[in-house]
Parts: sequence; structure tokens; C-alpha cells
Amino acid sequence: MEHIYFIASLWLSLAVLSAIVAYHLRISIALVEICVGIIAGAIATNYFGANSLGNNLEWLKFLASAGAIFLTFLAGAELDPKVIKVKWKEVLIVGTVGFAAPFLGCAAIAYYLLGWSTQASLLAGVALSTTSMAVVYAVMLETGFNKTEFGKGILASCFINDLGTVIVLGLLFAPFTYKTLVFVVVTVALVFSLPPLTSFFTKMYGNRTAAIRVKWISFILFAMGALAIWSGSEAVLPAYIAGMVLAEFSSQNHAWIRRLRSLTVGLLTPFYFIRAGSFVSLPALFSAPLIFVVLLLGKVGTKIFGLYPIIGLFRQESKERWYYTLMMSTGLTFGTISALYGFSHGIVTEFQYSFLVMVVIGSAVIPTAIANFKFLPKHLLPVGAEAKRKASPPDGLSEE
Repeated sequence: MEHIYFIASLWLSLAVLSAIVAYHLRISIALVEICVGIIAGAIATNYFGANSLGNNLEWLKFLASAGAIFLTFLAGAELDPKVIKVKWKEVLIVGTVGFAAPFLGCAAIAYYLLGWSTQASLLAGVALSTTSMAVVYAVMLETGFNKTEFGKGILASCFINDLGTVIVLGLLFAPFTYKTLVFVVVTVALVFSLPPLTSFFTKMYGNRTAAIRVKWISFILFAMGALAIWSGSEAVLPAYIAGMVLAEFSSQNHAWIRRLRSLTVGLLTPFYFIRAGSFVSLPALFSAPLIFVVLLLGKVGTKIFGLYPIIGLFRQESKERWYYTLMMSTGLTFGTISALYGFSHGIVTEFQYSFLVMVVIGSAVIPTAIANFKFLPKHLLPVGAEAKRKASPPDGLSEE
């Protein structure tokens, strides 16, 4: 038991260090946690051996997975149904192009330039077609754009993008069985039943019990996550759908969202982001850096060439177009999930998997850093948000 406490304290010390660094550098804490994970993983592997950091321990994997699930739910809960109805054309077009351009482009690069097999190339296209809901939402939360129609539009476009990734991954690789049908039926039932059930619990027990809404949502997310994994899907998909169908409810009930956000960002997501960074193999990167460069340029380049002119149809101001495009160029959650799916099912080799993960993580760091340093459209921030951002922790949370 003392080993568990030691590992937990070690990882949380990295989380505290990340928060301090992020505060002084004024960049997203999610990006700092990834970079800290890369450094910590390299040091631990070099001096203490593989897995000495404990990143493959089952309980730690659970905490990291829970962090991705809850953060994805929160991202879905930030969607404004009214904004989506008004911006449906923008969201649908940007999200579809955001998936299709890198999927086709990166698959072609892997097949024709790197000489990967057809299956491995298609898997690379899927893994590098994603956006990162976790990173984008964390940045939207930090900047205050999550409260604007601009930020909500980006989040909605990211959802359409990743929905395309999930669908194509299933069509190309995942077996369709009766389990898939069960998952789809239960998910559809969840879409219709979750809002009235949550409203009932709130009316009957809200503010009268110890955070029953947080417990209720946690139960739903874990139950649907278990069903998703059983069916061959991924736990973050129903989490995003649950958040999306409760978006209107969440906008009317701020207290429980703040509690859930504090739990998620304060405890769970550091395990997810630091763990994602810890899997990066620096020796593999140094052994063939050209592969990394080609795939990273392929992912980000196809996103930019595909999206920048399309976004120009809806956003005329240069900084807005570049910020929107670069946010859509990020990758992490579904990218690493797709890469791991391919590796665990023998579609890609360990070498190919390592580069896919490194490129996905690189795309989480580089475009986001450039967007925030160079193209942040401050004129779209809510009144007082910039001053608040400079005075508050980079994760957008005050001590509650």
C-alpha cells in the first residue's frame, strides 16, 4: 500500500510543478503537464528502468482514463445548443473538412513516402485526423473562450471532427457485433432519458444532499464507459454525448459544474496529461527524427491547407482564422486512443505506434502554443477575461 501512496504523491508533485511552471510562463497547464510527463518519463526510464514511473499501473491507468472521460464530458457540457443551431453550417463544414483533409493526406504520406502497409497507413490517417477535445477545452477554459460563441463554435467543430474519426475507425477496423448494437441502442436511450432524469434528481435532491449530481453523473459516465469498452468502442465517446445532451441543463446549474471541474482539473487530468507525455520515447525520436517531422508536418499542414480557406468563409479577421485553424490542428485524446487501438490489434508496429503517439502529442503542444502566443484574438474575449486570466491560475480555476 505504501508503494501506491508513494507513486501517487510523486505524480501529484509533478502536477504541482506543472501548475507553478504554467503560472510563470502563462501557458496552458495541460501543455505543461504533457511536457513534464515527457521529461519525467525520460529521466525515470534512463536512470531507473522502464515503467519505473508507474505509468502502466492499473489504478493509475484508471485515474488517467477517468480524467479523459470527465474532461470530455465537461467539453460537451460547454456546448451551447442555441449556438450550434445558429452555426450548424459552419460546425458541420469545418468539422468534416477538419477530419477528411488530414485523414486522406496523412494516409497518403504514410503509404507513399514512408512505405507503410495499407492498413497501417489508414490507421495513421485516422490517428492523425483528430482534434483534441481535452486540450482545446482546457485552453478554452483558460482563456475564457468557453463562454463565447467563438469558443463554443470551435468546440462544436472539434466534436464533428472527432465523430468522423470514431465512425471511420469503426468502419475500417472495429468488428460490428451484437455488442455494437447494444451500445448504440443504450446510447440512443441515454440521449433521450438523461436530461429528464438529471432534472428529476436535481429537483428532488439537489442542494439537499452531498453533491448528488456529481455522484449521478459519475455513475453514468463510468457505466457508459464500461459498456463502450465492452462493445469495442471507447469510453470518451459516450462521455462527450452525455455532456452534449446536458449542455442546456449545465448552463442553468453552475454550482455542480464547478465542483466537477475542480475534481477533474485538480485531481484527474494531471494523471492523464502527464501519463500521455511519459510514453514518448526520446531515443526513438532521435533515431529517426525525419519520420516525426514528416508526419507532424503532414498532420498540421493538411489541417491548415484544408481548414484555413474554409474557416475564411465564416471568419474574416486574420487572427480569428489562424486561431481557429490551429486549435483544430491539435490532437491528443482520440489520436492516442486510435494509435493504441492499432498497436494492440497488430495493425501498426511498436515503432510506428511510437511515432504516431509522439506526433499526436507534438500536435497538442506546437499548434496550441503558436495560437496562444501569436494569434490569440483578444478582442473576442469576454469583458475582463484577459485581466482575470493574467491574475488567475492558468487552468482557469480559482480556489473554490
